[in-house]
This record gives sequence, C-alpha cells and structure tokens, in this order.
Amino acid sequence: MTRIDRRALFTSGAAAALLAATGASLADTPKSGGVLRIAVPRDDSLDRLARGAVFDTLTEIAPDGTLRGELATAWQTDSEAWVWTFDLRADAVFHDGVALTAGDVLAVLSEVGRAEALAPDRIRIELAEANPGLPFLLADTRFVITRDGQSVSPLQQANGTGCYRVERAEDGRHFRGRRVEGHYKDGQAGWLEAVDIIVIPDPVVRAEALRDRYVDVSVLPTAQGLRGLGGVRFFPSESDMALAISGTVGLPRRIGRGAPLDDGRIAERWWMA
Repeated sequence: MTRIDRRALFTSGAAAALLAATGASLADTPKSGGVLRIAVPRDDSLDRLARGAVFDTLTEIAPDGTLRGELATAWQTDSEAWVWTFDLRADAVFHDGVALTAGDVLAVLSEVGRAEALAPDRIRIELAEANPGLPFLLADTRFVITRDGQSVSPLQQANGTGCYRVERAEDGRHFRGRRVEGHYKDGQAGWLEAVDIIVIPDPVVRAEALRDRYVDVSVLPTAQGLRGLGGVRFFPSESDMALAISGTVGLPRRIGRGAPLDDGRIAERWWMA
C-alpha cells in the first residue's frame, strides 16, 4: 500500500476531530453549485477520481461501510450463493442519452460468471463457485458499467451513467466533469456544478497551488508550506495526512475508508461550502 493509500483510509472519528478543530459542523447541509478543483500527483489519483465521477457500479459501499444499490435496485441469491439475480434501475441513462440495459451490464460481468438477461431490467449470474460476498465485489471499480462494454479509457471518450459527464480530459494530465442535469441521484449526490482535476507531479507546487487558491484540494504527503495558513484543513491530521483542504470545501459526515480519496467519489459526495 502506498503512502497516499494509507493516509486515505479515513475514519469517521478522524473526520469528527478535524471538523471540530476547524469549527466546521458535521451537520453542514450540502449546497449545490460551484466548481471543485483538485490537484493530484502523477499516480492513479486522476483516473480514480474521474471514473468515480463518470461511472457507476451495480452496488456501492457507502462511507459507513454498508452496502447499497447503485445501478441495481435489488438482488437475491439461492441458499448456496451460487446463482444471483439483480434488478436494474429504470431511470439510469448514459451520458450519450442511451438508457441502461441488461446488455450493458452483461458485457461487464462476463468475468464474474455466466450472465444472462432475464428481462430488460433483470440479470442472472451463475458463478463458477459460491460467493456470498458477490454484491460487495461488484462495488469495486473494476466493474464500472459502460455502454455495451466500451472501454473506460481514454477519459475524453468515457461514457458512463455517473453524476458527471466528461467536458474535457486528457489521460495523465487533467479532467473536467460537468454535472448531469436530471440525474437519478439528484438531491442525494452530485452537488457540484463541475469538478476539475489536474495532475501536478511536484508536491511543493501542489501545496503552492492550494496556498494561492488555484485549487481547493491537494493530495499531499506533508503539511510543508501550509502550516499556519488560515482555513486550510489537513486530513486526516497534520502529522499523518493525505489531503490539504480549503475551508471553502464542504465535507460529508463520513469519508469512505474502503479506498483512497473517499473511495474515489469526492466529486459526487463533497460540495463547495
């Protein structure tokens, strides 16, 4: 596990301590609008955050660790967890305007088991061996749902059902996502009007970009260059950190701890305060 990975396994307890120390409230209500600007190193952070904004999976692990449906509304299995059925959302639409179908899901899940469509909004998966944890597995970013099995790259052509569509992007350099109007998560996620992610390899320059207000969040290994700067929060703490965050950014009650960068879902879970 990399340094950033370790520091990004945030806990709700750390979030509470951070917000208490900075005077922010855990009960702050998300606000719609604004552009969140994030500076990341040259690693997988750009891809992780962009895919979390653009794509959905069948299931999602919430920040509190519980499992919930995303593109799946319900699922069930037999007594041996060998055969599974998943019911799909009827209101999910790809960013090119085409509605989600069972065929799109089948194209992604072929490596999991033998999958077939029982109806336009229902699929059946027969596994090679029993797996009671399959719904948790399908929340992994390996199983983001693309249209008819399209590739998730290049970013400029990414076509998902997530809260943000690609406005412009270049792999390894930058990404801008624009909020999708009338998304099925409206009122629950996707508060930002847009999100900008830029790769800045040098941590010193990333810190300077935050200090000079060119970005709102910087992925950083230390607080060097930012100590004593009013309004900046260090997460999960100044002595053991992964992110430096401007006071203009609103944080959710809980930060996902299953993967770095709020499980890669900063774009849909955070907001501009």
